[in-house]
Amino acid sequence: MEKKTNFLKIPANRIIALILLDVMDITIASFVALYIRFDFRFKDIYPQYLKSYEHILIPTILMTLLFFAIWKLYKSVWRYASANELINIVMANICASAAQFVLCWITGNSMPRSYSVLYCFFLVLLTCGVRFGYRILRIINNKRMSLAMKNIRSNVMVIGAGAAGDMLLKEIESSSYLELTAKCIIDDQPGCHGKLLRGVPIVGGRDKIQDAVRLYNIDEIIFAIPSADAKTKKEILEICKETGCKLRMLPGVYQLINGDVSVSKLKDVEIEDLLGREPIQINTEEVLGYVSGKTVLVTGGGGSIGSELCRQIAAHNPQKLIILDIYENNAYDIQQELVRKYPKLDLIVLIASVRNKNRMNQIFETYRPDIVYHAAAHKHVPLMEDSPNEAVKNNVMGTYRTALAADKYGTEKFVLISTDKAVNPTNVMGASKRICEMIIQMMNQKSKTNFVAVRFGNVLGSNGSVIPLFKKQIAEGGPVTVTDPNIIRYFMTIPEAVSLVLQAGAYAKGGEIFVLNMGEPVKILDLAVNLIKLSGLRPGADIEIKFTGLRPGEKMYEELLMDEEGLKKTANRMIFIGKPIEFNSQEFEDQLEQLIADARAESGDIRNRIKEIVPTFQWEKE
Repeated sequence: MEKKTNFLKIPANRIIALILLDVMDITIASFVALYIRFDFRFKDIYPQYLKSYEHILIPTILMTLLFFAIWKLYKSVWRYASANELINIVMANICASAAQFVLCWITGNSMPRSYSVLYCFFLVLLTCGVRFGYRILRIINNKRMSLAMKNIRSNVMVIGAGAAGDMLLKEIESSSYLELTAKCIIDDQPGCHGKLLRGVPIVGGRDKIQDAVRLYNIDEIIFAIPSADAKTKKEILEICKETGCKLRMLPGVYQLINGDVSVSKLKDVEIEDLLGREPIQINTEEVLGYVSGKTVLVTGGGGSIGSELCRQIAAHNPQKLIILDIYENNAYDIQQELVRKYPKLDLIVLIASVRNKNRMNQIFETYRPDIVYHAAAHKHVPLMEDSPNEAVKNNVMGTYRTALAADKYGTEKFVLISTDKAVNPTNVMGASKRICEMIIQMMNQKSKTNFVAVRFGNVLGSNGSVIPLFKKQIAEGGPVTVTDPNIIRYFMTIPEAVSLVLQAGAYAKGGEIFVLNMGEPVKILDLAVNLIKLSGLRPGADIEIKFTGLRPGEKMYEELLMDEEGLKKTANRMIFIGKPIEFNSQEFEDQLEQLIADARAESGDIRNRIKEIVPTFQWEKE
């Protein structure tokens, strides 16, 4: 039904014009075949053959038009004609010629033996000329426009002479709306160097990128190797970012498989493309078996980590997904996204504070969640240094209230989202998250609920992280602010971190602190420099990098383990279990209640109270 609708949408005047041209082609091909058979002498053509020509012309036209319709020669978009359309033309003409031969034999209108072969050959030639002629004229016109607009159009270098590169070149070549001109191609395969792909020269491998940029005055580089591994991609993009050109790339290999490769699908090269490692993989079947059919509650579900948790959980068929957040705008955004993407999902969105004991109990009593992901927290280190009591109230009290409700109403698993800043903390935020981990360990000792924590480092692109800040500073013309030239951090993408959180939750038996393998640490200065270069600008020349000094409570580097903790492997090489640190649970519970009371009373001595609970907490005293 859909195909029929598409056919009806084709302008009738174009179909009529094609039919009239085909009638003319059939008439000419029929006569030319006879004319050539008799050595280009019209007077030598036998009269009976001319009579046969007249008798079969109308039936031949009707039969040929019928075969053209059967082979969809009136449905194709000829400005994008390719090998498939050529095959259809040849097959339609062979069928039509065979039908004409049978017609002559049945009706007794004999023709020379070579006539049918010549007729088929010239009909294919004329039919192709009509259809591909439109495309050729369009390409010529685009070339003419390109020359006329050469000061406006961007000169493009394509990285990759494979199928994806070919498809992109085809679109650039055939579209009059794209202000792009393909100037050269880079490919590491030596066998194609010096050749042309759609008329564009393949100038060499990655070692020729910088020279080709200067030679062809390139404005933009498109990375069109969706199947490239992370190492190859990083190596090539590292060269490209030094050219000062705008960089774009295809998102993934699946687009090539689907034939969905176009300029509209290109994305800007992001900083994670330069991390140089493969995306982290998880066992989706384990996660599916763990989440599927369960009622799942995500606190802080509107935040960076919380919203991605909701996306990935929604894809694993939960019975019910409950999003809880204090910020209504964030909750609304993820609600609308999931409603569009998963219309059958049983989705509940609640506005509430995890500090509110009565509200949390009411929510747990009503919905009885099987699994809780506790992502609600204050996470900004400098802000929490200025408001330490708020860090305790939201992070510590919020976690305690939620954990108590989970225990009271029979939750199966409770997964706390923790941070590497909880290890030997030098700031209130990190220390508050270490206390949250201790709450998890304490609750696990006395509850049937499996309480676990998952600890990881910085997440690329999360709200308040350095990447969005750097991008904003670059957009404003700088300066880009870096606290210290030597400061380093562990980084992971949001989807990677969340997928590992889900996997760790599937492994949880209770009491574990899961530590995620964050790969190699990255210099913040390197991130800033790379982002500036990816924007087509020069660090120090176009955008200043300004060093501001470490902020209160900030470390030069983060740790994922305390000295007392050992590592235990899991089935996933990216997830480890830290050995729990022993502490007196009863004494901790008493200290916890006192800490919460002091925070609610807005105590000015809250750091010393935290220090009593977390002996490794160190901070700069004024």
